[in-house]
Amino acid sequence: MEKTLKARSGYLALLLSIGLIGAAVYVVIFFKAVVLAALLVLTSFIILAGIYMINPNESKVMNLFGKYVGTVKENGLFWINPLYSKRKISLRARNFDSERVKVNDKMGNPILISVILVWKVEDTYKAAYDVDLYESFVKVQTDAAVRKLAGKYPYDNFDDDQAEVTLRSGMDEVNESLERELDERLSIAGINVLEARIGYLAYAPEIASAMLKRQQAEAVVAARLKIVEGAVSMVENALDELSKKEIIDLDEEKRATMVSNLMIVLCSDKEATPVINTGSLYA
Repeated sequence: MEKTLKARSGYLALLLSIGLIGAAVYVVIFFKAVVLAALLVLTSFIILAGIYMINPNESKVMNLFGKYVGTVKENGLFWINPLYSKRKISLRARNFDSERVKVNDKMGNPILISVILVWKVEDTYKAAYDVDLYESFVKVQTDAAVRKLAGKYPYDNFDDDQAEVTLRSGMDEVNESLERELDERLSIAGINVLEARIGYLAYAPEIASAMLKRQQAEAVVAARLKIVEGAVSMVENALDELSKKEIIDLDEEKRATMVSNLMIVLCSDKEATPVINTGSLYA
């Protein structure tokens, strides 16, 4: 588990190192003690080797001969045991835009999908020692999560009329599912997922044209149903008004003819061409 290590001030160590160098110069000039001066300079260099700097939202993981000592997360100039090996791990939030990968949705249709992920390191011990190269771990696990997510939902409900959530229409629920999946996978590396969402979604090129035609056909059918529904209502109102106002007496054959003519006029794609009948329908 991560341990917070309290480091000593680097400014005091720097002043001490400068003081030792000054003392070495002094003993050489006034006492000709070269050996002592060499020891003072060597001590000064050892102290300088333990001085390091940490920028805001960065950390240093300390290791002594293979043993984890702790993590320094404070920013500033510090001094630590020069024998400690130091590994820098950023604590900043990072943005990862994955490549577009070709996967199959729940219905087996090939689609192209990519993910935008915002993440940051929370546990430096896990990031440093529980996985190898945690940045690569994020990329690989994101790709795996995207493939799993695509297999759980259909792209749309053309092939699955019972599907309440699809990749195209159920973005909120899909993104929440993706975020939970990634948070579970990346917690192994001590990484906290701040946000995860689908960045790109489309049918694969080999079926995109066919699916576009299918969507257009669906739209045309839906429009036709709406037109027919409205036309039937208008014809019904017209016949009721004619009967109420006794404008014309219609028998069944005349009613059928009028209904047919009105439906053709109302549902046709083109403008109707009126024909004046001066004779009788029964002639």
